[in-house]
Amino acid sequence: METSDTLPEGPAGLSDGDFLRLDRQICFSLHAATRAFNGVYREALKGLGLTYPQYLVMLVLWEHRELSVKGIGERVRLDSGTLSPLLKRLEAAGHVERRRSPEDERSVTVRLTEAGTALREEALGVPRRIAAATGLDLAELGDLRERLHALAVRLDAVDPEDLSDCG
Repeated sequence: METSDTLPEGPAGLSDGDFLRLDRQICFSLHAATRAFNGVYREALKGLGLTYPQYLVMLVLWEHRELSVKGIGERVRLDSGTLSPLLKRLEAAGHVERRRSPEDERSVTVRLTEAGTALREEALGVPRRIAAATGLDLAELGDLRERLHALAVRLDAVDPEDLSDCG
């Protein structure tokens, strides 16, 4: 007898209890892959003196040269509480400069220094090393990136109200 709280048996014959197994959770698969990526990036970025979140910020700045802290945060999906100390460390390393906007004291812009711009050349090999580490070809990597992006877009669109009643 199936109730609204019971998941239907799937094509693989999964029971309700099987759906609660750790190895069946997409969130855990993504978590495990993220941790593995972080380890690979840690090694690949060691010579640049960057952490993975710092690398993300530098990627955005290499693309745009100068952005507001808010603009950086939106692009790399980091909140200001995480981003501010990260930017301070990048500034202390000489890679970026932070400046308050003369029009709005609350707004801070971040721009690359010459050293930060030069670091881009040293970072050019990182994507190739990461791609090689995955064992995937460029088409597979592109497909995976597109599918993960589409997943993020769909999850961002979820109404939290739809998730509030799980019992």
